[in-house]
Parts: sequence; structure tokens; C-alpha cells
Amino acid sequence: MAVNRRMNSRGILLATLCGLFLFETTLSVRADDDLSWPALTSQNRPWLWWWWPGSAVNETDIASQLKMFQGAGAGGVQIIPIYGIQNGQADYINYLSPQWMDMMGYTVATARSLGMNVDMALETGWNFGGPAITRDEANASVVERTFDVTGGGPEFDRAFPPGTIQALMAFGTNGAAIDLTDKIGADGSIHWTAPPGTWRVYAVSQRFSGQNVKRAAPGGRGPMLNPFYPKAMDDYMKWFDSAFDSYTGPKPRAVFQDSYEYQCNWSPDFFEQFEHFRGYRLQSVLPALFDDTGDDEAARVKSDYRETVSDLMSVKTDPIWIGWAHRHGFITSYQAHGAPGNWLDLYGDADIPETEMFHLDRSPLISKFASSAAHVQGHPLTGSETGTWLTEHFTETLAELKYLDDDMFISGINHIFYHGCCYSPASAPWPGWLFYASTEMNPRNSIWHDVPALNAYVGRCQSILQSGKPDNDVLLYWPISDLWNTPEGMLPSMTVSKTEWFTGQAMGVTASNLWNSGYALDYVSDRELTTAKAADGKIRVPGGDYQTLLVPPCRLMPVKTLDKLVSLADSGATVIFDSTLPNDVPGWRHLDARRNQFKKLLARIQPVTTSPGLQEAKIGRGRILIGDETSALALAGAIREPVSDHTGMFFVRRNFDGGWHYFIANRNGQALDGWVTLGHPAKSVEILDPMTGASGIAAIGQVKGQTQVYLQLQPGASLILRLFADKDVTGPAWNYLETNGAPTEISGNWNVTFTQGGPNLPASFQTTKPGSWTDESDTNAQSFAGTAVYSIDFDAPAIASGRCYLDLGNVCQSARVRLNGKDYGTLMIPPFRVAVDNLKPTDNHLEVEVTNVSANRIRDLDWRHVKWKYFGDINIVNVNYRPFDASDWPITDSGLLGPVTLTPVQFPIGLTAD
Repeated sequence: MAVNRRMNSRGILLATLCGLFLFETTLSVRADDDLSWPALTSQNRPWLWWWWPGSAVNETDIASQLKMFQGAGAGGVQIIPIYGIQNGQADYINYLSPQWMDMMGYTVATARSLGMNVDMALETGWNFGGPAITRDEANASVVERTFDVTGGGPEFDRAFPPGTIQALMAFGTNGAAIDLTDKIGADGSIHWTAPPGTWRVYAVSQRFSGQNVKRAAPGGRGPMLNPFYPKAMDDYMKWFDSAFDSYTGPKPRAVFQDSYEYQCNWSPDFFEQFEHFRGYRLQSVLPALFDDTGDDEAARVKSDYRETVSDLMSVKTDPIWIGWAHRHGFITSYQAHGAPGNWLDLYGDADIPETEMFHLDRSPLISKFASSAAHVQGHPLTGSETGTWLTEHFTETLAELKYLDDDMFISGINHIFYHGCCYSPASAPWPGWLFYASTEMNPRNSIWHDVPALNAYVGRCQSILQSGKPDNDVLLYWPISDLWNTPEGMLPSMTVSKTEWFTGQAMGVTASNLWNSGYALDYVSDRELTTAKAADGKIRVPGGDYQTLLVPPCRLMPVKTLDKLVSLADSGATVIFDSTLPNDVPGWRHLDARRNQFKKLLARIQPVTTSPGLQEAKIGRGRILIGDETSALALAGAIREPVSDHTGMFFVRRNFDGGWHYFIANRNGQALDGWVTLGHPAKSVEILDPMTGASGIAAIGQVKGQTQVYLQLQPGASLILRLFADKDVTGPAWNYLETNGAPTEISGNWNVTFTQGGPNLPASFQTTKPGSWTDESDTNAQSFAGTAVYSIDFDAPAIASGRCYLDLGNVCQSARVRLNGKDYGTLMIPPFRVAVDNLKPTDNHLEVEVTNVSANRIRDLDWRHVKWKYFGDINIVNVNYRPFDASDWPITDSGLLGPVTLTPVQFPIGLTAD
């Protein structure tokens, strides 16, 4: 095989402008394992949330559906029992009953026989709770009642329900406090004469918040447990002991807790737990705890209260269910978001931290809480609930799912769980059994026809993103004390959808600046920092090494944390304080003593000005930098990825032995076509296309000590770069293409034939212009959801020679392309364009197999008043939580709308073989 080394004029000009670029690739047969995709496994394929309505499942339908999931490229399912269908009680199976356990075991065994795996929710619906939870163990709200008493006046004479009062305290205007709790009689009564002065008596109890398990399945109904009460969690797990101790079948891979939706701010032993964690009695400062006026004492006491809530979950209750799981051979998956505690600590308690993006609220910086916990604590997987209310039912496209997947990947997620699919028996009429809040990622939805292509894409991406280790340079400290230190309210509201709690913090601003500037970062908590060490000038945590630690502007910092940061610097690390040093400690206990300790630590930091806006303090073998974060990061040696200089380009980076992987997504509306500078140097670079599985050696060059790679990336597309630090890896060159002429529309008679779908196959038709099949006179076409083949025979235009871009124009909504019998794969995102290389001068045969969404079919059911919404509980609602009704939807365009064109292309850069 001869190698023709040639570049066109544009390639020569680019090489001249960018410096001396060495194209050291040869066209040869691959012999190096470095150039192969990792094997696809059940773990790196996407998984499906699999709701079991009423747990009314049977072995036949379980096996049938699992085979369909496997055929579409799914790696596993996560079983979540929920409410059943109306009037279906005869088939319900109670959660954790022997019959339910048998169905679960059959599912695990069948899935594993198909090369898949299974997880199960440690709950029905959400959250933890059910019939085993007593009133005292249920999620609770604190009840505070006050009584004003005048000393020497009438006796304070009250009768409380016996056993309900957890604290009864009297506070005088003179600052005195008297504990009256022990004075309450067995019958709940108290008779007390106040000393002289004016007193306010606080009676503290709790009540059931009223929050029952949401969307519970049969056998799982009851109150949500109290997530701050260890006894409640202990007793809850006994329910599972009774089920699993007598069970001998195969077990799921993991057990799972859904996102936090408890309505809770108190527990029966909260006063004891508070004293254990904080070292003083909360009873002694009740006026501050219940004060909303803005007093500093109130802010500090409430900060201690909020920290105790966080500690109770992370240190007390989470280890109970996670420990139970590990003892029984499960790993754990945990959605900590929504919790009013430190998400980093809570996510990190589990083996698989799991995040989500809700509807249009998509913030990679919020999802990074889960991936940061995994990266810092050394967990290899970070999961994501993917597709919750992505858009309205049956209108979701594969393109929208692909873009959402990419948002997850750039957040550090590497284990996609689609939300999701409902078990539905074969006997159920279309659309089958459904769950109200999900992307209908099920075999009954017409888009399922091309789901295998999306799943193959996700699998390839995750095969890379689950390999090696994260390669992030910056640890960004979360100063949660600033968030906790407020006198208003009781617990902060922290969700993935309403993110003011994050964007309103200095940390949110700093994280956004770093992200947009191209720094790879992870967040770190006070507790996580206790495990950090300085090693070879870097900061080492269980998950790996970081170049530096950055503290965003903050006012408060625990003494232990500041002491740790000074210690890290003393041992050789670089610590950065953005803008300024903190100036106070959080919390109430021993405030003066802790402030003195804090001042002594600050006194060790004696900065001198090194450059405008930046000061440096030498501490032992390391240093502390204060001021401009950009200058400080450069001085600390943190890598800034110039790929972020290209608008809408986002990346995530991982290392492997000998190099680095970059996942790069173009989330911009414009194509990228040009040289991109990389943060890491490389001797050779391979480009991998996860959508098609294609790969090739990239054109690279070295400019001023930095590696540049030539990239072509369409809007919405993504690529993986494999950088080899020292290896000169050879293989086929990546095919770079550019247009070389004007597009020519393919003309002639199009034949349109419907091949699968429903409710009825429309009649075939011919047209001289491709268009929406809903415009045809056959009324069946207006309600049809499924697949049609648009085919045409044509002669190649005179300008077409060699390779061309085949552009399908507008496609509603995905298409498989075959030209002259050659399969060119599935196109699911615009531009719907593929390079073809087998055009003949005459008699070409093009087939475009187009699949639409199911919107028109569901519209038709509602328009004809066909009953299909027969589900219990909430039934089916729309994205605004209103009763679902598609009858007034406009008919959705479907099919190949075109225009379909051919455009000649050439190789602007790279090698071609004679």
C-alpha cells in the first residue's frame, strides 16, 4: 500500500499560520491495543429505571421486556415499585413479600443470563418509609410554643399530652435560664411559680409532618421515616432483614435511595444528638434557635443546628442503610440532592453517588456535587437519573436525550440511568402502563426503533469515562458555613432545579468562573479535607492528586479547616484564597476561644505582594496565595484548557497510564472547524467518534510547547480524544473533510412505504418532494407513530465524484441511511448529514428509514376520547402537573422533510491512500 502524503492549500496555510506541525501518521493496519475501544459491559451501557406498577409483574413479561432492553443495548435495570393501575388490585404483589422476592430473583437471574444486571430501590415510590414506620419514627416537624410568665404572679399551670414535651425551658429577661423539663409530671402537667422578673417559657415537641411515602406501591404505604433519627433507620432495615434473611436467590447488584423529599426538621432525640455533635445543650439557646430577627447569636445557633442535621445523616443514619447493604453483598447508589445537609459528605457515603437534571434546569455545576464526591473519595462511578420531565410525554426526541447525556458527561457523570421505562404486560393496549414523570423510554414508544444507536453512543462514551481516573487540577472548597449562618428559617432548601442556594454563594460564582475559563475542578467539603495530604507538591485525597486547593471568597471557616489548609501548605502544597482570607469562625460554642485559635492561624500567613492583585505567603515547604484567582492558578501550575475559549465547547478529562482522554462536546449552535490547543502535551492523538465507533489518528502540531489538534465538530456533536504523552502511535488517519462545491438536490420520484408502528399503517405513496407524511390525504398518517422508508433512484450529479456529504435536511425525528445497500448508520441530531463514498454515476438507490415521535398517536387517542389514562395515585399529568390532555395539540410534522442534497467533499488535512 502506497502512502500519498499531500495536503491541499488550506492545510498548508493552516500549518504555516500555526507553526511547524508534524503529521506523523501512516496508513497502516492497527496492531496496537491503544487504538481500540474498551469492551462494552453491563456496567458501561446505559441502564433503565424500571417501574413496577403495583408490582403486578409476571415471569413471561419480565423475560420478554428484558430481552427488548438487551436488544436495544441497555446494560441493566433499576427496579422501583410504584402505585398500580386502577382496578388492578387482583394482580398486585406486596413489596418484599415472598412472591415479590421471587419476582425480583427471577429478574436478576434472567437479566444476568442476558449479560445485564439489576439494582433495586430500597423503597417503594420515594422516600424510605412504609408500614414498618411508627409515629415516633416518622419524619417530623418541630413544634415550639411559648408562654409569657410574670415572676411572683399566677402559677404557670399547664397540661401537655403525656410524653410529648422534649424540652421545657424558661428564659428571663435578665439572661437566666431554668430547665423545667423534669418538673413535668407523668400526666403531662406542670405547676411552676416563676422567680421575680419577666419570663418566657418554651415548650418544644414534635409532630408528624404528614409526609407519607410518595407514589407508594402495594405493601409499601406508610409514613416516610425520619432521616435524622437512627432508631427509625435501624427499624426500617429490619423490614429488609425479614425479607432477605430467608431469601436464597440471586441478589441485585445495588440498592438505591431516591432524592431527598422528606419534610423533616426534628427528631425525638435531637437534643441529645445535638449535644453529642456540638458540645453544648441546644435547650439553653432556644430563643436563638427560634429567632428570625437577624441576631448574630441566632445565626450561629442555627448554623450549629444545620450542621447537626447534616452530621446526623452522614454520620448516623446513612451508615445504617449503607452498612446493611454491604453486609448483605450489595453496593449502594444514593441521590443526596434535596437534602438540607452537606451534599458532598452525603453523596460520598454511597458507592455510586447519583445526581439528576430536572426538565429544563440543567446545571453541570450542580451535578458536579455528585461527581466531585465520587472523585474526591475514590468511587469509580457517578450515576445520573437522566430524562426526568425532559419535555412533554411522547414528544421527547433522541436528539434531546443525546444532548442531556452530554450535559451529564461534561459534569463528570459516567453511569447513565434513563428515567425511564414502566413495566407493561403484553396484554395492555398501547401505550401500555406508564409513569407520569418520565421520558417514555420504553419499547412501546416509536423512538425505541432507533434507541439502540443512542445506547451504543452512551456505551462507547462510558467505556472511556469509566476507565482511568479523573484528571482535575483544582479542588474548590465549599464554604458551607456561610450558607448555614443565617437567622432566617430552619433548614435551607437545596435542590437541583432551584439553584439560588448555589448561584447566590460566592462558591457558585467562583465555580462558574473556573468552569468557563477551562479549569477542571472538583468540590471538597470540610470533612473530606480531613483526609487530604500534601504529596510531591500536590494535594492528595483518596481519589487522587490535585494541583491546588482554591478557597472562594468566604467570611466563615471552621478552625479545623483553616488549620488543615495551613498544614497542607506547610507540607509543600499550594493553597489559594480567592480575593481575601476568611475572618471569623462559625457556630456558637466557645466562640471566643475558637476565634483566638483562628487569629493565631491567620497570623502564620504573612503575605507579600508578588504581582498586581496577588500576594504570596511562604508556609513551611509550601505557600498560600491570596488574590486574583487566575494569576494564582497559573502560579500553582493548574492547567487551563484553551478548548473552553471556543464558545460552547465543554470538556471532561481523565487520565490513564501513558496519557489522557478528553470528552469534548459542542453545545454551541455553530460548527467548530480548526486548530484547538490542549492543556496536556501529547506526542500523538487519536480521535474517537462515539456516535459511529470510527477512529483515526489526528493531525497535531506543537506550538510554543503546547499541543494543538485539528478538530471538526458539528453543533451538538461530541468526540473523544486519546492523548499519548510519549508514544508515537500509528494507525489510519482521521478523515477530515470539507465541502468542495455547492449542494445539489436529489430529485425524482420518492417512494414512501410504512414499515412498522401504529395504530394503523398508512398507505404507501409517491412524491416528487420529500415532506411530512402527515400532509398526505390518508388520515391514518396523521395519527401514525412509527417508521417509514423514503426511497429514490437517482443519477449522481456531475459535480459528485468520490466522497460527498449526503444531507437529509429536516428530519422528524431520526433516520437510518442506506445507499446502494451500504448502511451509513442512524442520524439523530441535526445537521442530519453523513459522508458517503459509494456513489455510482447512475442508478443509485437511496433509502432513508425515518422514525417519528409518538405525539400524533397519543393526540389521536385523546382527540377520540379513548381511555388510556387508568393509573392509580396521580394518574398521568403533563409537565406542569396538570391533567394530561393532548387532544388540542397541533399535528407534529413527521418523516423526511428535506431537502435532500449531495455536496462534494475533499480531504483538507490528513493522508489519503493511492
